[in-house]
Amino acid sequence: MAIKIGILGYGNLGRGIECAIKQNDDVELAGVFTRRDPSTVKIMTEGVKVYSVDDAPKMKDEIDVMILCGGSATDLPKQTPEYVKYFNVIDSFDTHAKIPEHFAAVDAAAKANGNVGIISVGWDPGMFSLNRLYANAILSDGKDYTFWGKGVSQGHSDAIRRIDGVKDAKQYTVPVDSALKAVRNGENPELTTRQKHTRECYVVAEEGADKARIENEIKTMPNYFSDYDTTVNFISEEELKANHSGIPHGGFVIRCGKTGWNGENSHIIEYSLKLDSNPEFTSSVLIAYARAAYRMSKEGQSGCKTVFDVAPAYLSKLSGEELRKNLL
Repeated sequence: MAIKIGILGYGNLGRGIECAIKQNDDVELAGVFTRRDPSTVKIMTEGVKVYSVDDAPKMKDEIDVMILCGGSATDLPKQTPEYVKYFNVIDSFDTHAKIPEHFAAVDAAAKANGNVGIISVGWDPGMFSLNRLYANAILSDGKDYTFWGKGVSQGHSDAIRRIDGVKDAKQYTVPVDSALKAVRNGENPELTTRQKHTRECYVVAEEGADKARIENEIKTMPNYFSDYDTTVNFISEEELKANHSGIPHGGFVIRCGKTGWNGENSHIIEYSLKLDSNPEFTSSVLIAYARAAYRMSKEGQSGCKTVFDVAPAYLSKLSGEELRKNLL
């Protein structure tokens, strides 16, 4: 029987989830929930209804896993602890500095209601987190480096769009090439946040908005921009649509380490992603972890989990026997 998935929020990520469901025959879309007027939201899957978010709790027996597609700035800190009262949930909360407090809030609500909530699922946090953990465990004497981009950060773009006077915006994270080369050469450089990446912002301001104030708010925003060299470009709506309509991304997780009695041998572990569509790739990761949440819930587990707590076999629709035969 297919795992019944609910999508809460139908933007780029919600549409990506819908596409990922189509590609996985062990899951099915049970409903889409929106804060907008449901009659104005048109989805791609025939025969599936769009509901108001207010109706979600009434459908807790019809959905196995609810995937929350809100933003990390203001949506998920409220939504995840709330909806895990009714459903097993997955989110892609990506404000790294606030993950511990988000975990604690979701864990309390999930345990109190006997549900599983897997947070911070995607590629970073998510797949990159796993690769950092594996590399650390294997090369205990070493250094980690994570580079993101060049690509559009949905979370950072969303944070800019929430600033008063901003009509639309895209933010690109760009690795500093010299820093990336030094790491790959095994030089083990000491790099500050500012030395590893720059941030490029393309902003459409509302008519008459104070651009100097908007630029200052972006550049001084904690957890997002204050630690980076940030360039803010004000452009027209037409230019944003023409030149910045895609959502590519990617990046690298690299660990340089030593082995041997005197550390005489060097090793580099590198994991990289090159993504045409950040939200569609993130959605594919979310579906894999929705499968895991369903299985863990069926086993009687509850509480908040991260990618560190989920065994790889839970992610695959293949049986243990098939995995051992084909992938081991």
